[in-house]
Parts: sequence; structure tokens; C-alpha cells
Amino acid sequence: MEHEAWLGQLQGALARGGELVAVGGPVVAVLLALSVLAVAIVIAKLWQLAAAGLGQRRALAELADRCRRGDTGQALGAARRLRGPAGTILATLLEGVEAGWEEGRLRESGMLLLADLGEVLRGWMRPLEVIAALAPLIGLFGTVLGMIEAFARLEEAGSQVNPAILSGGIWVALLTTA
Repeated sequence: MEHEAWLGQLQGALARGGELVAVGGPVVAVLLALSVLAVAIVIAKLWQLAAAGLGQRRALAELADRCRRGDTGQALGAARRLRGPAGTILATLLEGVEAGWEEGRLRESGMLLLADLGEVLRGWMRPLEVIAALAPLIGLFGTVLGMIEAFARLEEAGSQVNPAILSGGIWVALLTTA
């Protein structure tokens, strides 16, 4: 029963969304498409961050404790069990410690691995930035189009000015601004 109620609400929302696109025209359709794309990018980025294993605070703290105690063998085993790039980076560095790498080589390897991870995690942020910058301008464009429509109708009415004539264009203008 709850499923049917939720489905009914979803259908109603989609119908209202379709009405808004029909009234707002192509500007609202573009804004809606950009919104869907932005939400998809955010969900993908959240999934990517979760898969990177950056939120494994307890496991990382235990790993750090083992390293402080000098138990690199146990720490290496724990690092290999960590999921995602964080575990890979730590395992690589601990393997270097066990192989006797000097501190400079360890530091350089760690920085290179972290830079690579940063590049991967930064992916798809630029399109999100562009959407965030572009959406208000597109909304403003829709506002201008709505006001042009309102004043065109006002001009067509001549001396028979009726507030209802203006309200349609202003409604479109406010819809795209919102």
C-alpha cells in the first residue's frame, strides 16, 4: 500500500514537472537536464569516494599504531586488506619500508601515488563547476525571455491593458529564475 502511495506521489510530481517544462519551454528543459546531470555526477563522485576507502578511519588508525610499534609485517598485511587506493598506497609504502628504501624514496613514492589518486578523485569535477556557473545564467536568460514575452503581449493589447496579459510572461520569467 505504501508503495502504491509513493508511486502515485512520484507520478504526480512527474506530471507537475512536465507542466513546468511545457510552460517554461526549452530553458526549463535545459535547466532540468543540467540538474539531472549534476545529481548524477554527485552520486557518482560519492560512490567513487566510498570505493576509494577514504572513510576507513578505524582500520587506518590501527595500521598507524602497528607502524609506530615497528610491526611493519602486521601493518603490511592490514594495508593489503584495506579496500581501495588508500590500501594500495599504504601497502606499496610498507613494502618499500620492508625492502629498506631510504626515506627520500619513500616520500617521493608516496607523493606520486597520492598525486595519481588526487587526479582520479578530481575527475568530473570540472563539468560540475561548469554546470554550477552556467545554470544561473541560463535561468536569467529564461527570465529575460519571459519578460520579452510579457511586454510583447502588452504591446499587442494596445490600449486594452489587462494584468492577465502580463501575468503569463512574468510567470514564465519567475519559473526559469526559480
